[in-house]
Amino acid sequence: MDVNGVVAEGFEPVREAFVRNFATLGDRGAAVAVYRDGHKVVDLWGGSKDVDGTAPWERGTAQVVRSATKGVAAAVLLLLHQRGQLDLDAPVGHYWPEFKARGKERVLVRHVLNHRAGLPVLDRPLTPREALDPLRGPEAVAAQAPAWEPGTDHGYHALTYGWLLDELVRRVTGQGTGQWLASQVTGPLGLDLWLGLPESEAGRAGRVGRVEGAEPAGGLRARPKRSVTEAYEDPDSLTRRAFAAISPFPDQNDPAYLASALPATNAVATADGLARFYATLMGDTAGAARLFTPETVELARTEESAGPDRVLVVGTRFGLGYMLHGTASPFLTPGSFGHPGRGGALGFADPETGIAFGYVTNGFRKTVTADPRAQGLVRAVRGVLGL
Repeated sequence: MDVNGVVAEGFEPVREAFVRNFATLGDRGAAVAVYRDGHKVVDLWGGSKDVDGTAPWERGTAQVVRSATKGVAAAVLLLLHQRGQLDLDAPVGHYWPEFKARGKERVLVRHVLNHRAGLPVLDRPLTPREALDPLRGPEAVAAQAPAWEPGTDHGYHALTYGWLLDELVRRVTGQGTGQWLASQVTGPLGLDLWLGLPESEAGRAGRVGRVEGAEPAGGLRARPKRSVTEAYEDPDSLTRRAFAAISPFPDQNDPAYLASALPATNAVATADGLARFYATLMGDTAGAARLFTPETVELARTEESAGPDRVLVVGTRFGLGYMLHGTASPFLTPGSFGHPGRGGALGFADPETGIAFGYVTNGFRKTVTADPRAQGLVRAVRGVLGL
């Protein structure tokens, strides 16, 4: 496998782990980028641009990152709060009056970010065409009754998270999340990261698909617990219904899907774009000042929800909009915050070490929160730092 790019002195183990991903874990095309204290120390890519093709992955090849999108979108609400435009402790209905229906008057803005809104499912799933309409998703969650008393427990809002967040942004700014992000963050910073892929950049996106690979020795649990398997197989479970809020799920290679803006699941990014986004959240990078104040960084990574997750059926930890380091999704240290994408992608920041990490792939595995390829790379970074 020809791997392109560079690593700084001392970070060679990350390159070795990246090569192993292709040799034993089924990667077809992927990239990884790591920043430390705002400076790039890892920039690697290899394999094919398309999971089912032969054209090489090039510098600047981008992929859909699935739920790693959530961490990018969460920054929009936190930046609006930082600017005094949004109160995290206000009821959602204060900004979005139609949302108050069916017992949702006490759902707070912070409940959207910490997965405590009680709205992970829709009684009637949306079709792919409906899901891409920016009005239909918010209308559906506004009409939905909570599955539990909002604020009392947490459960991963796999798809509804995006509609909840997007409508809040729209009500506060008059723009959708993707538009606001492009005008205020990714555009000014020159990040290769889009929520709503422009036609001018469409040729950079590779085709994604499912891959298989052996489990690494000594890695994470290869077989999920029986309770988790049963939850995904039961059509009436919150787990199955949450991931089926759009049914059938859209073709993730469809240009119309990539051009739309679903803040839960369809950002398109390079590994560098994802890593530099997280680097800029927590500190200055070359040519750009930090996005989050230290106080906002603490909001992102202070535990808001922890314990058994009503949807994922494992223990999860969330801050405001971000997964936190834990057994379900290991990052670098207990102070890390970020978000994985189902099947592979991962982006996170670790203020203690100054590390920002981004991994993207065109080969999706069955993993939900802790893909062995991304975890192998994280372990290599941890080893380099002597953690």
